[in-house]
Amino acid sequence: MSLFSLTRLFSFSIKSKTSKISTLHFATTSLGEKLDAHLQNSPNNVEKTLNSLAPIKLDTKYVNDIIHRWSLSNLQLGLRFFIWAGDQPNYKHNLYIYNKACILFKIKQNPQVILDLIATYKAEKCVVCVDTFKVVLRLCKAGGLADEALMVLKKMPEFNIRPDTTAYNLVIRSLCEKGDMDMAKQLMGEMGLIDLYPDMITYVSMIKGFCGVGRLEEAYALFPVMSVHGCYPNVVAYSALLDGVCRFGIVEKAFELLAEMEKEGEGCRPNVITYTSMIQSFCEQGRAKDALSVLELMEVRGCAPNRVTASAWINGICMNGQLQDVYKFIERIVVGGSVSMGDCYSSLVVCLIKIKKLEEAEKTFRMALSSGMKPDSLACSMMIREICSEKRVLDGFCLYEEVEKTGCLSSIDIDVYSILLAGLCQKSNSAEAARLARSMVEKRIPLRAPYVEKIVEHLKSFGGKELVAELVSMVRVSDGHRMMERKTPIVCHADICIIQEDVFMCSYKNWAIFVERTSVLLNIHLGIESTLL
Repeated sequence: MSLFSLTRLFSFSIKSKTSKISTLHFATTSLGEKLDAHLQNSPNNVEKTLNSLAPIKLDTKYVNDIIHRWSLSNLQLGLRFFIWAGDQPNYKHNLYIYNKACILFKIKQNPQVILDLIATYKAEKCVVCVDTFKVVLRLCKAGGLADEALMVLKKMPEFNIRPDTTAYNLVIRSLCEKGDMDMAKQLMGEMGLIDLYPDMITYVSMIKGFCGVGRLEEAYALFPVMSVHGCYPNVVAYSALLDGVCRFGIVEKAFELLAEMEKEGEGCRPNVITYTSMIQSFCEQGRAKDALSVLELMEVRGCAPNRVTASAWINGICMNGQLQDVYKFIERIVVGGSVSMGDCYSSLVVCLIKIKKLEEAEKTFRMALSSGMKPDSLACSMMIREICSEKRVLDGFCLYEEVEKTGCLSSIDIDVYSILLAGLCQKSNSAEAARLARSMVEKRIPLRAPYVEKIVEHLKSFGGKELVAELVSMVRVSDGHRMMERKTPIVCHADICIIQEDVFMCSYKNWAIFVERTSVLLNIHLGIESTLL
């Protein structure tokens, strides 16, 4: 099917908001037709054609739609559009769209496509700038292509473009994540040869990289060097080093670093993220006593633990089989008022499910409900899902109704509804299935594709044709992932505020892992990520 046919096909479901191109809100069909017409007449310099179009209001949704379509029919064109879009003044790609582009363009499987793109720019004498290359480098970083990122950086002078500090940082970060610290160190040294100087992002990336490969002394040696370039060590740099020290189990050094941070003053003083990182690391290594020492020190310093701190500690206690100590800890941490009882019990339920203590998890969950607590959506989703997996679908439905009464279902995993409904249909619990189906229609919760056929067949068998019609109308064909809207800051500290992307795509299991690992690694890892983006 030609591209023109594809774009016309999609046009039936997309209505233009205005007849004037100058006020176009990125009508993807119109743009697709324009690009198609251009390719038929002059297949070169797509960027010039895009620039000649009337002002286009870009956003993540429409960029995602365009690259998805072009990735199916003309990968190189889609990639060029993506790079062009990321270089526009009123729009910047977020982390989600970079990751999505890596998947659609199969960057990891075919890294040569990046080098081919640069070669095409040169062959067509395209007008590119340092920002264009930085979009390419960010794409390389998202795809884990450290070697290709380095080659792209080395190609920039061929376009009479001088890399800036951000461009170097992107490549250095990619090399650090790969573990190629010798090349990263060499690249940092090269910056001085062209009158560029490492900044805080450079140093924190290097510290994390050295820690990641166990070269802790080299990481620590960067601290005195930082000050020479006007980058005075702060809590982020120290936390990155401390995280590495803790993960290698060097307890004495970890507490020495904490003391050093206190002496350095306000900008370096340990915060909740620093302490939580230590607690999590020690718990993962089975060092419960060391983790407790950190918690006590945290309280002495007047630093209130947060939910992530509590979750890390609860997870550590459960993993070490010390369930009898969990409830004492929850009482202790809730007294301070910084973490709610509901949050603590939600974390406990999730942890118990993870270590296969399902009976204890269900008992804890039901006790929390009966006590007036509101378990979070993750705990609710996992609990109902596990009950269904044990073929106790009716029990799962009854628990669902109990949870619904508490008002905890606003953000429950939508897969759970389909799993529950499919189970009720399979067990011929027709009345309950009908109640759940009506609830889904009222809440506009679509069926998941793998369950549609069986559910529809059952509901039709007892005369629920209208209900079936409404359910089917909401079906969204998906790839097993769900889109979650999140607009809340996850971590705020110092000069970094991490905002989760407008749209976060994750599987159920990855989401559980994400919540569990939200801890400090968000500020240390994603904090730099958000700055780079």
